[in-house]
Amino acid sequence: MYQMLDPATLTVLVTGATAGIGAATARRFALAGARVIGTGRRAERLIALRDELGPNFHPLEVDVRDNAALTAALEGLPEAFAKINVVFANAGLALGLEPAHKASLKDWEDMVDTNIKGLLYTVRATLPGMVERGEGHVVFTGSVAGDYPYLGGNAYGGTKAFVKQFALNLVADLSGAGVRVTNIEPGMVETEFSLVRFHGDEARSSDVYAGLQPLSGEDIAEQVFFCCTLPRHVAIDRLQVMPTSQSFAGMKVAR
Repeated sequence: MYQMLDPATLTVLVTGATAGIGAATARRFALAGARVIGTGRRAERLIALRDELGPNFHPLEVDVRDNAALTAALEGLPEAFAKINVVFANAGLALGLEPAHKASLKDWEDMVDTNIKGLLYTVRATLPGMVERGEGHVVFTGSVAGDYPYLGGNAYGGTKAFVKQFALNLVADLSGAGVRVTNIEPGMVETEFSLVRFHGDEARSSDVYAGLQPLSGEDIAEQVFFCCTLPRHVAIDRLQVMPTSQSFAGMKVAR
């Protein structure tokens, strides 16, 4: 029989655990017996997750964009949660869908600060310990937008292209270290993603998913769980996941 890893042997850090893919992934691992540290800025949602999931879940109110605060929070973890061997650097967002010459520079900066710098801070704070212990797994929430451009995707797509290339370079750096790296690259997932992108405009957000069945946060959580519980000699470097109704966009031609 094929032997998967026992989730009870995993201590999982999930950033952006207060909603969507992050919350679903925290649930998936904690209910399977893993120890889960969930980070986010909304304390009440983290407390609700702790009440739901019990002692397997440790809430950590921190903003991944604040490197000093993140490092201090991780250094202060209780002993039972201190030896992290799965890092799911999931915190991220898209803001706006305007063409580049009309886009908000503040939105661009916020995406870079979260999707790139927050991810870098998360990895740098946790990777040395995994390398020292000789086993671990770094997982990113990338996007098909890191490969395929679309109108208005400008800076968001750029940040996800960075995530893709950073993940591949980590694979090169960590060869022989016992630490796996996986970039999960979803297509359309119905979470709070579009609501955040459109700054709380519910009508515009719901229009994105009208007439189709998008992926859910649980769909992506299942892919993360699968990759992380494969035997340690098996490494999935990239995994693109799209709803059946979605395909690559066609070339745009101006006439």
